[in-house]
Amino acid sequence: MVALLVGMGSVAGATGTESVASEYRVKAVFLFNFTQFVEWPANAFADAEAPFVIAVVGKDPFGAVLDEVIRGERVAKHPLVVERYENLRQVQRCNLLFIARGGGGFDPALAATKGRRILTVSDADESELRGVMIRLVMRDKRVRLRIDANAVKADELTISSKLLRAAELVEGDG
Repeated sequence: MVALLVGMGSVAGATGTESVASEYRVKAVFLFNFTQFVEWPANAFADAEAPFVIAVVGKDPFGAVLDEVIRGERVAKHPLVVERYENLRQVQRCNLLFIARGGGGFDPALAATKGRRILTVSDADESELRGVMIRLVMRDKRVRLRIDANAVKADELTISSKLLRAAELVEGDG
């Protein structure tokens, strides 16, 4: 699975609309892989079989791709589901929160996720959004990971060393 995680990072060879679709297919696979390489404490779920919720906030760049990637998958006994929201205030419960680039204005609401055992992920640049645990950055037509390991640890989440090896570690991203 690590090979898939690292190998899928490339979006080379695609152009225009195809490039954007390819980029978000790769990012959807990354989101799925985060569910496999990050551990959440038991109290992050309402019960042992509650769904594992991936929330997409802002303008959804994935379309049906993210749903296709996670269809039929589980995290332990938790079925994976995707929920979409216009803003962070609408999110009641989730385990992984993806904030799309161009959303803007999420910084104050994002602070409210601290301590709630929510893995925050975004592809927004640092000027758009601060305080995200994992940032998906495009470099040389590849998706790269920037992980704020201290923020992850502060929310009592544990990232596999396999995932950490594939990432650039930062302190207080943004």
